[in-house]
Amino acid sequence: MALSNIWVVVEPSNGSLTTTSLELLSHARNFGATVSAITWGDNAAALAAEAGEFGATTLYEVGDLAGALPGVPVASAITALVASNGAPDVILVPSSYDGRDIAGRLSARLDRPVLTNVTGLSDEGGLVTEHPVFGGTQTVKAHFTGEGPGIVVVRAKSFVVESSEGLAASVVSISAGDTGTAGTATIVTSHVEERTGPKLEEAAVVVAGGRGLGEADKYALVEEVAKLLHGAPGASRAIVDAGWVPYSHQVGQTGKTVKPTVYIACGISGATQHMVGMKGSKNIVAINKDPDAPIFQIADFGIVGDVHKVLPALIEALKARG
Repeated sequence: MALSNIWVVVEPSNGSLTTTSLELLSHARNFGATVSAITWGDNAAALAAEAGEFGATTLYEVGDLAGALPGVPVASAITALVASNGAPDVILVPSSYDGRDIAGRLSARLDRPVLTNVTGLSDEGGLVTEHPVFGGTQTVKAHFTGEGPGIVVVRAKSFVVESSEGLAASVVSISAGDTGTAGTATIVTSHVEERTGPKLEEAAVVVAGGRGLGEADKYALVEEVAKLLHGAPGASRAIVDAGWVPYSHQVGQTGKTVKPTVYIACGISGATQHMVGMKGSKNIVAINKDPDAPIFQIADFGIVGDVHKVLPALIEALKARG
């Protein structure tokens, strides 16, 4: 049976919806189904306009959570919504910290399985999901059996954000109800990482460093090139695990997925788990002294050379260009 009713969990961030949320709304409307969004916070009117622009006709809002972790109240509210309005065919959830928490709790409440690490969705008489396996070298397809709703957790950068220029979604308030002891957990403090330039996952240019840099201090070369190109610095898992850079910089299967116009890999050999997170980049430039490094197999441009010589020369050239 074709999809007719899709719910999308959309996350608020600084007064608007996250990019991954907009990706899910954009793709969901392609199925020709009724698309509803579910969110939380104290800015429902603005979020309704944005959700409607990207395909949602209704925005269910849980309201201001007053510092509570979203997982418990949002999962509780969705469970109540299913009981009162009936189950949709599928509930799409962003693969973020809060999204995964919501999906897990919702699975327990509804007694329905979750399909995770999803990078593709199609309607083949029912929802079919695609999942990269074996480090991204193979793709498997899966589908739900039994009654809905299916719960699907989708990775960032899996779909294109496309406005439908729709009208603002109608806002419907829903209650989390009694969340019990689990609902008493609150966020005591939060840390926003200081940065300049674009977010890693949204940058048009990403310059990433790997173990070939040799030592932590050399990562400054990567940061300088990124700054000169108005891009964002990234990193391989090896140097994140070594403590050279924060986890927020990691690109790969266990880090962030990026699809910039230009991706410059500096001293990165090209482990499969890293390439999963960046192989969708439009133009890939690899700098590595090993001509047999796997990264060259997917690179559009390759420089066989020492990053300690290539990057300073590149920095000098970019500064000269102004």
